[in-house]
Amino acid sequence: MRNLLFLIILALPILVGFGWPSTAAPRGHSYIPPPRQDIYCLQGRSWGYPGSCEFSTYDQCMATASGTLAHCGMNPIYAFQRRGLQLH
Repeated sequence: MRNLLFLIILALPILVGFGWPSTAAPRGHSYIPPPRQDIYCLQGRSWGYPGSCEFSTYDQCMATASGTLAHCGMNPIYAFQRRGLQLH
């Protein structure tokens, strides 16, 4: 009797696990990576060169630079990247 109770206790997490919905992505949907966060750089006297490269759009960068003596430029990693090569 004790052995049967022991087996039920061991099997319970496995049996309950089959009832939970899967956290995996459904099939047929391709993975879309999030936008890069380092394409544009906030540049100026306080940030130097290449600056604070943490913006995925030019508008985000310009909104942060608004009211300061800073400007936005493309991250040199992307600006001078050779075609056909991808940096990860």
